[in-house]
Amino acid sequence: MEPAALLDCLTSLSCVVTQTTSGLIIGMLFFLVAAGLTLIFGVLGIVNFAHGAFYMVGAYLAYSAYQVTGSYLVAVLAGGFGAAILGVLFERFAIRRVYGENVLLQLLVCYGFVLVADDLVQIIWGSEYLSMGMPQAFRLPPVFIAGGIVPPFYIFIITVAAVFAAVLWFIIERTQYGRIIRATAVNPTMVSALGIPTPLIYLSVFALGMFLAGMAGGLAAPIRALTPGMGFSVLIVSFVVTVIGGMGSVTGALVASILIGLVRSYGSIGFPLFVDGLMYVMMGLVLVLKPNGLLGRQEASRP
Repeated sequence: MEPAALLDCLTSLSCVVTQTTSGLIIGMLFFLVAAGLTLIFGVLGIVNFAHGAFYMVGAYLAYSAYQVTGSYLVAVLAGGFGAAILGVLFERFAIRRVYGENVLLQLLVCYGFVLVADDLVQIIWGSEYLSMGMPQAFRLPPVFIAGGIVPPFYIFIITVAAVFAAVLWFIIERTQYGRIIRATAVNPTMVSALGIPTPLIYLSVFALGMFLAGMAGGLAAPIRALTPGMGFSVLIVSFVVTVIGGMGSVTGALVASILIGLVRSYGSIGFPLFVDGLMYVMMGLVLVLKPNGLLGRQEASRP
């Protein structure tokens, strides 16, 4: 434990800027993954244990697309849409068959997919660590804010994630499609009785969640090594985010992701050996004080 180092950082504006920026990039990437996870749970009632595998697949697809095209934009889109297409197939031929079933059966189906995905990644890309490298467009001098060092790539990631958060909020809260999603989460039987094809709603929500996970993998590819099984650690943190923010709440996922990102960033200075512990302590406190999460709602009907 180094609380003195943390105190020194908090009293230094340059350190605060640097650590806050690091916390935001961590949090916003977690949000893109957790938003899809909590959206799927809120509408479909599925605890998607395979979510991290789609993050991994998105990262690898982005890596391959970047090697072929040299375009980071194409790489990120390839990761997102590739994961979405795979998600459509997964929902159509596997998840759809376990709607409303025991949660253990759902977890077994998802875990089976994780094992298959990890093996396929090893077969296609190998088991060695891969690295996309920093795209040429972001090989720029860092930006200095109040003495703090902020890489341009960090600013880009935070901005993109913030835009996605705003667009996702607008879609869910201000569009007809969003109203249908929210109605389906509360009473899918009534939505179906109104003539709306709920299977297509489930499929679209699942595809959207997988797109967000794949996008997160593609966005993060330049700053983290790619290895089979890399999605598991992201999955664990994403579940923590959904518990803290509230299962089914996208806004809660955003708040929780930022909080966790900042805790991990500052915790690495003051409590370098207890960074993960701080995250779990936060989750425990939320479960004790507000079991539904910071912005969670009561459990609704499930398909």
